[in-house]
Amino acid sequence: MARLSTGIPEFDRLIEGGIPQGFFVALTGEPGTGKTIFSLSFIHQGLKDGDLGIYVTTEESRESILRQAKQFNWDLEGYLDKRLIVIDALMREKEDEWSLNELNAEELVQKVIQAKQKLGYGRARLVIDSVSALFLDKPAMARKISYYLKRVLNKWKFTILATSQYAITTSQAFGFGVEHVADGIIRFRRLVRDGKLHRYILIEKMRQTNHDKYVWEIDVVPGKGVVILGRMQERKEDYALPKRVMDKIREANEDAFR
Repeated sequence: MARLSTGIPEFDRLIEGGIPQGFFVALTGEPGTGKTIFSLSFIHQGLKDGDLGIYVTTEESRESILRQAKQFNWDLEGYLDKRLIVIDALMREKEDEWSLNELNAEELVQKVIQAKQKLGYGRARLVIDSVSALFLDKPAMARKISYYLKRVLNKWKFTILATSQYAITTSQAFGFGVEHVADGIIRFRRLVRDGKLHRYILIEKMRQTNHDKYVWEIDVVPGKGVVILGRMQERKEDYALPKRVMDKIREANEDAFR
């Protein structure tokens, strides 16, 4: 199986060498846990490897994404309109070719396909950051929208990372259905301990992969990006909500889909 490097060698080793080509992988977690930096690393590594890249930003402007990449010595601007297109779904008042007029799944898909046609033939990586913006006001539609994205975009041979936000207070996904549709789930968490912010990563699911099942502490380092610091000895349950709370959340979401 062909696998695509994330640009983080230590992480790639946890998933047998990289993201399986053609997969739809959800990056889930609260704000500030490293999902966007992880996604930018994935796109940048693809450009280095000769892949095409499309980055859809729904919560930051295109300019903000490009500036953020530069903090880690990833100069994406040199690839723009050659092997990379950044679709701006936030600043919708713009009149340029790669901005969305309306934020909905159908228009997003059409714009992504248009971008792929512009870039031409070749293996392509796609990031949707974040997919939660498509159903924040209609969470019961999350599974249907996620399935639509996966089904249509799969025909174009994309390998997709879709970030999905979690509520800070409950750790509940804005659209539980993303995780049901995804081929892989990479969970990002954060915790304040001894007055310091700590970030963690856990591979909860990766089909066709004998993936690591431990919690790892990570950091976001200027000039490098996401760095794996070391494996935690605590169980997954130490970084999750109590089972009874998760059961109630799951039941509420299942009721919403009925």
